[in-house]
Amino acid sequence: MTKTILITGATDGIGLLTAKKLAADGHRVLLHGRNSAKLEAAAQEVGGQPETYSADLSDLSAVRSLAEAIRSNHDRLDVLINNAGVLKAPQTTLENSLDIRFVVNTFAPYLLTELLLPIIPKTGRVVNLSSAAQAPVDVDALTGKTRLADMGAYAQSKLAITIWTREQARALPDGPALIAVNPGSLLASKMVKDGFGVAGNDLNIGADILIDAALSDRFAQASGAYFDNDGGTFADPHPAALKSEHAADVMKAIQDTIRRYG
Repeated sequence: MTKTILITGATDGIGLLTAKKLAADGHRVLLHGRNSAKLEAAAQEVGGQPETYSADLSDLSAVRSLAEAIRSNHDRLDVLINNAGVLKAPQTTLENSLDIRFVVNTFAPYLLTELLLPIIPKTGRVVNLSSAAQAPVDVDALTGKTRLADMGAYAQSKLAITIWTREQARALPDGPALIAVNPGSLLASKMVKDGFGVAGNDLNIGADILIDAALSDRFAQASGAYFDNDGGTFADPHPAALKSEHAADVMKAIQDTIRRYG
């Protein structure tokens, strides 16, 4: 059955490869990117007739506009893959004092998911990109009161998205399924090349597990789960995500920050 699937950060890396594979299988693919020229190039590479949506996810008002554009064109979205992410950036602190890693990796996918939930069916799925790099979340850093180094911000932002995946899945017991996935460590993406200076592992490792999480039966009842593709299995995230007080603090900070800046 043809699915309508939105992939954020689809102009390169895992997002682009995932889009190409899904389009080749006949699915209706919606491509998101920050740069219009790169989006058009990606659409040509994906082939078929993908839709393109340009938005800077470091701007939460742009996230709202993105959701509005998608909802104006579609009354059903079967799968949302929140793939876009940032590790390093020329300017890591935004004008509103928030760290770009938390905004793009945590806040933007949370807000986009909330705004698109009305058109995602109960049988649909939200696949969130987590990481093997996870660290307990400093709420002051999450809310822009203190600063972190690149890997610290990235690891905390990835635990934060994993936490909200678990908590929102609990709040939506009838679906859609929300699943956090570590697609694999040090894959050959631009982020890995820029961040670590290595070529990285086969991107197919990441793309294939994202497609599996989006469409396969084994993930149908996995809402709230974390899948670690390094081990090839469902696993517990960092222990901090399992602590109810920590999870509650993170959720409150996410929701309060989006109300303030989004």
